[in-house]
Amino acid sequence: MSKLSPADLDRYIFSRTGAANDDLLVGAGYGEDAAAVATTEGTMVISSDPISLAAERIGTLGVAISSNDVAACGGMPEWLVSTILLPEPDTDLLDEITAQLDAEARRLGITIAGGHTETVAGLSRPLLSLTCMGPTDRYIPTSGAEPGDVVILTKGAGIEGTAVLATDFSADLEASGVERETVDRAVKFFDDISVLPESVVLSSVATAMHDPTEGGVLNGLVELACASGVRIDVAETDVPVRPETRTLCAAMDVDPIRILGSGALLATVPADDVTSTLDALDAEGIEATAVATVQKAVDEDAVGVVYDGEQYRDDVEDDMYELWD
Repeated sequence: MSKLSPADLDRYIFSRTGAANDDLLVGAGYGEDAAAVATTEGTMVISSDPISLAAERIGTLGVAISSNDVAACGGMPEWLVSTILLPEPDTDLLDEITAQLDAEARRLGITIAGGHTETVAGLSRPLLSLTCMGPTDRYIPTSGAEPGDVVILTKGAGIEGTAVLATDFSADLEASGVERETVDRAVKFFDDISVLPESVVLSSVATAMHDPTEGGVLNGLVELACASGVRIDVAETDVPVRPETRTLCAAMDVDPIRILGSGALLATVPADDVTSTLDALDAEGIEATAVATVQKAVDEDAVGVVYDGEQYRDDVEDDMYELWD
């Protein structure tokens, strides 16, 4: 499982967007989390996301991930449409998924407005596709980072991946000698997947925001840098990783920086606003760290991320994919 290359996205997706409409303020683009559409009352942010892994909490994660894309653009998630595809008729499984969808949507104050449910031959696991919508007074793109800005990362790397490891691979972790108490703490990371609290703080000052998902924090940085046409140098030691994440990743032989990263929010802010922004996040009980400074790319070849001396310009494949093979 992997994302399309930027070249393929340009050729097959971004160049084929149907009829032009002046109300479309921000459309499909590399690294952008959501679209922005002008309405009579302001701007509506719209995002769509699939989820097929993380079988134990697929409904919970689906709501959080789709609403994160709206929040990462400065929007307030309000409406959700869900498509549920099942490998076979299974009311017990449907009951579990819809209960998760309902509970997480209620927790985040989101209304499920409709959707579609059916069984599809050939599926090996449930597949959800969710579209989330919400208004904003200030749309914040992935592509807005400027040289001199400071990159802030909230919470830490691999929050989502840690929770998924703790549920979908609990037997493997136990066999590897990971203590039950550590796994139980990691399961609670599901409560940290939403980035709505930090987006509320950051949206007034950020020049760019992006929530890392597949490929983790490293891929999120690559998407932000490439969308903005800048260079970001970052060291592994500068990226915060929770102890539970390190323990579970070591047991499963995956890199915390390259696993499912929902729960963290990347934001670039002007250097003069860094201290006050970190203080504001801390006042809300949100962990946050300044991890890098945005640099001007001297030429097109310099655009991207230099991570521990190695340059990345293309999508980073998620380390967890092979665990489901």
